[in-house]
Formats: sequence, structure tokens, C-alpha cells
Amino acid sequence: MGLPRTLQTLSSILDAEGPSNGLAFLNEGVLHRYSAIYRLSGLTLKNVLLHDKAGKLRPEYLAAIPFDSSYCQFVVRDGQFRTDNSAADTRLRGYSYPSIALSYHSVPILNPSGEIWGTLSHFDTAALPLPDDEFALLKGAAPLLASFLVEP
Repeated sequence: MGLPRTLQTLSSILDAEGPSNGLAFLNEGVLHRYSAIYRLSGLTLKNVLLHDKAGKLRPEYLAAIPFDSSYCQFVVRDGQFRTDNSAADTRLRGYSYPSIALSYHSVPILNPSGEIWGTLSHFDTAALPLPDDEFALLKGAAPLLASFLVEP
């Protein structure tokens, strides 16, 4: 049996093993292949950390993504974004960019001034749900990870 799926467990992992292992812990509790942290840099999202459940190296197409072609734009606009199946999500009608993520669940990472620094996400090329308790853990994880990633 794995470690308890709590913010306290995540905090202990972050303190002892750093953000890469913290991201891996978050990914262990979900069906999604990828868990990632992206940094907003101008009009581009740059991948800072990526955990791939399949253990592969980061594909080049996930290294940097144009902001206006990403679902992260909705995280910035709405404060979070969840879709189990982007192909069937009516909120995305008219969204012309062919996304590589059918399922995408994400929250913002804020800097100390409360501005969006980037995003923390679970995503997959398959349509997958994310249980509410795992989304709550993702939301709680963002400020914990921010303390390791964002310079004051």
C-alpha cells in the first residue's frame, strides 16, 4: 500500500526529496500518464518538471507550448480548469488548436505577489476522470510546490 494521499505526506516528500519526487507522488494517485509544472514566460509555457508514468523522457512537443494554444489559458482566466474529455467538452467548442490532451486537470501556481507564475497539471491523451479528492490535493499542492520553485 502506498503513502497516504495527503498534503502532509506531500510536504514531507518535498522537504526530503524535492519537487520532482513530489510531482511523482501526485502522479501515483491518478490514472493520468503525465503530471507537469509549466512556467508562464511571456506568451509561452515552458515545462519545468514533467513526470511520465511510462518513464519516458519528455517529448520535445511538451517542452514549450504557446500560451494561446494551451488549456493553461483557461487556468489563468478561470483559476482552474478540469476536463475529463476535451473532445466532448462544450466549453471548448470553437477552440481550434488540436490539443494533445484529451483529459486535462490543472491549477495555477502563484508567485509571492499572488500573480500566476505557472500551472500544475495532470493530463493524458486518453479521456480520463480525476476524482474530486485528487483535484483537491492538486489544488493544495500548488502553494507547496511554489515554495520550491518560485523565487520570492
